[in-house]
Amino acid sequence: MAHAADGMDRALITGDDRGFVSEFLSESDCITAHTSGSTGKPKEIRLLKADMIASATATCRFFGITQRSRLVCPLSTDYIAGKMMVVRSLVSGARLEMLHPDISPLSGWNGHHCIDLLPVVPSQIESLLDDRRVSQVANLLVGGGALSDRLSNRLDKAGVKTWVSYGMTETCSHVALRRSGCDIYSALPGVTFSNDERGCLVIDIPEMSVKRVVTNDMAEIVSGTQFRWRGRIDNVINSGGVKIHPEEDERLLAPVLGENTRFYITSRPSAQWGEEAVIIVIDTDLSDTEIINACRRTLPTWHIPKAIIHDMSPAFTSSGKLIRRKL
Repeated sequence: MAHAADGMDRALITGDDRGFVSEFLSESDCITAHTSGSTGKPKEIRLLKADMIASATATCRFFGITQRSRLVCPLSTDYIAGKMMVVRSLVSGARLEMLHPDISPLSGWNGHHCIDLLPVVPSQIESLLDDRRVSQVANLLVGGGALSDRLSNRLDKAGVKTWVSYGMTETCSHVALRRSGCDIYSALPGVTFSNDERGCLVIDIPEMSVKRVVTNDMAEIVSGTQFRWRGRIDNVINSGGVKIHPEEDERLLAPVLGENTRFYITSRPSAQWGEEAVIIVIDTDLSDTEIINACRRTLPTWHIPKAIIHDMSPAFTSSGKLIRRKL
């Protein structure tokens, strides 16, 4: 691995987890990583270090990360997001401070300088917004789950430049980013997009060994380097011939049901329609009548859930993503 390690030891990395640094700078050409498990059982995969370097280089170009930059990472290197922050530091020579993963992402940070890039998962954002040091974050990178409209609005009001990522372990973290409040993802340098015959996103990355990744994400192609995400094809509900994209309906319902309602839409078998939509409610201060009336006001007639089901014990992946269940 000498070709990848040349000059990388100049990067200054401090904090809790330097074990991955040694692993990455070892002679092996690959590292072991695990998928998140949000669409099935987590899988162990081998990533080429050369691919990780290519991905990190593209991210550094996008954000203008150089030797003068300062990075902070409150995520574990057990996951690809944490691993890639280390690689970005090694590639650019930027200073990186690794913090212990915590619901309050800056709780272990004693710095007073500007943070050029801070990666977080959605569950860390509430605490970050309550921390006065949030004003020192130049770029906030959100991954690992959906960013709610409520949190997006709070971040915008706080003046935090927020980027939402799209990617996967297989692509060495993100291949596209969108600004908070915008629904269009833009490609990292060197990445292009198209649709397959199902309408799913195809990612072309000529600078990486994977070259092309065919996803199960429904996408509207805006241009060769931009797309709108519509949801997982696995989650599409075919109800009497009507295709319901639950993620799109959830985005419509979220501001109507309010910030105290956590929910998702899934399907169950129907003798009449084949499948029918139902709404799974995790937390709410609304009555079932209020919820179904909100659905009737907001959604197309054929999209209105046929039932409300309360689930006080939802399942999550090890990285905190909600696991949707079909009934």
